[in-house]
Amino acid sequence: MKTEPTTFSIDDLAAQVDQTTCWEGVRNYQARNLLRDEIEVGDRVLFYHSACKQPAVVGTAVVCKGGYPDPFQFDRKSKYFDPKSDPSNPRWYLVDIKLERIFDTPVTLAQLRDRASLKEMVLLQKGSRLSVQPVRKKEFDTVVKLAKSL
Repeated sequence: MKTEPTTFSIDDLAAQVDQTTCWEGVRNYQARNLLRDEIEVGDRVLFYHSACKQPAVVGTAVVCKGGYPDPFQFDRKSKYFDPKSDPSNPRWYLVDIKLERIFDTPVTLAQLRDRASLKEMVLLQKGSRLSVQPVRKKEFDTVVKLAKSL
């Protein structure tokens, strides 16, 4: 899961009640489909800071509540309000995540690109901009192992 640290950082997640938050505001259909149809309770998440001086994987989280309708799409006061979304057939979904670990040393985008074993990782593909992306288990394990070695 990618986020801009000035919007919501891993430290913000750590400061939440129970170190848990909903991953709201996703407004891309491909990412929505992942949240709605594929991500499950217990799935582990790489927490990635983007659009900053040094983009990096900064820690991990765990999905603690599977996909459910994003309530902000129905809230007229929310910046995520969608007047075309119907409560009987919601457009947008979210999941809840809980902090698992903050890396002592972030794994930078450059370090990820240097690993041949990660060359297929969606994050590293040209034009990949989704805030929610699939990660293969071997990629996840490689990033976590790399974080431990830094």
